Amino acid sequence: MRYTPRLRDHGLAHDPFKAIVAPRPIGWISSLDPDGRLNLAPYSFFNAVSNDPHIVMFSSFGEKDSVKNIEATGEFVCNLTTFDLREEMNTTSAAYPRGVSEAEEAGLAMAESAVVKPPRVRDAPTALECRLLKADRLAGLDGQWSGNIVVFGEVVSIYVDDRFIRDDRFDMAAARTIARCGYFDYAVVDGVFEIIRPKDPKVTG
Repeated sequence: MRYTPRLRDHGLAHDPFKAIVAPRPIGWISSLDPDGRLNLAPYSFFNAVSNDPHIVMFSSFGEKDSVKNIEATGEFVCNLTTFDLREEMNTTSAAYPRGVSEAEEAGLAMAESAVVKPPRVRDAPTALECRLLKADRLAGLDGQWSGNIVVFGEVVSIYVDDRFIRDDRFDMAAARTIARCGYFDYAVVDGVFEIIRPKDPKVTG
């Protein structure tokens, strides 16, 4: 099959795009509003985009509380989502009124961050403390705002639970990281395999 995204002429019950670009890590973003009220929300359009410096991004459809808070305060935390915390993560995805603590609604304890003001999820195996670089409001080929805002942050401190450091590596299979797979589907990392990249070929000339 072949279809044109803007025409939505795929003939299926659901557009497969988000299932094709998958699995996607979930950025569980904690932020504070200017009055110090906590917001915690998961974003499945999330990833790392630079290793030096460490830069991550997430994309929000619409100017949600996370974006408003981060643009106002310049700080946020990306908490790792895991299989053990899947129900709590899902609870925090609900559209609560502004000012309601999603963490409290989900029964989650928070812990103080080392460098930024927003706290991290206490039971998350890792957390990336970030400061805002920029927030881009994306336009499509037609020049119109898509409704999506991409937030870029530089990671200024990283927390890792010592239980998940094994052989000098972070053991994501032990942490049981989860990812979004489109539709209502998720995946859990419970095993990994290794492939060694080939050496760069010698340039002859």
